[in-house]
Amino acid sequence: MRDLVSPAAERSGAVKKWGFIAMHAAVAAVFIFLLQRFTLSASLETSLLWALTFGVCAAGLAYKQANR
Repeated sequence: MRDLVSPAAERSGAVKKWGFIAMHAAVAAVFIFLLQRFTLSASLETSLLWALTFGVCAAGLAYKQANR
């Protein structure tokens, strides 16, 4: 059954997977940045550091979920 799938369809699936991972990381980073910066009144540097950390963690989790 695997040989019936065209290479273009496989590439499309890969693009969707990486798009999902990037979107998940971006949304998590924006969320934690806004939470830190405006709700918790943290400094810009601290907010950016936490946003980067949560973005990387969210990308890792999305990658693991996409490969299930």
